[in-house]
Amino acid sequence: MPSRETIDAFVALVVSGKHDAAIERFYTPDATMQENLTPPRKGRDALAARERATMARFAEIRTTCVAPVLVSGDTVVVHWVFEFVRADGSVMRIEELAHQRWKGEKIAEERFYYDPAQMKAG
Repeated sequence: MPSRETIDAFVALVVSGKHDAAIERFYTPDATMQENLTPPRKGRDALAARERATMARFAEIRTTCVAPVLVSGDTVVVHWVFEFVRADGSVMRIEELAHQRWKGEKIAEERFYYDPAQMKAG
């Protein structure tokens, strides 16, 4: 079960815009990530590399955590709001829920729930 301090540090790192560093620091080596119903991606290093590629496609990514972060044992749910700023200044805003299963102080599994239609807006 993660400590509140660990969860707060994780959230702070993501909100600071260091999404890839958050994966490297807070995920298990064999962690998985899943977007809605797509097959899960596997392995912390691959997850971090994909996150860096996503970050590189945008001029800026602004991240907000909508409180409270819900914690029940090894299960954590975070409500995120992301604003992806394109090179032309347009913004794509996405709200999602991240459902995480922690193994001690690291995330072992994460699944994101969001409406894909948000990616077409803005």
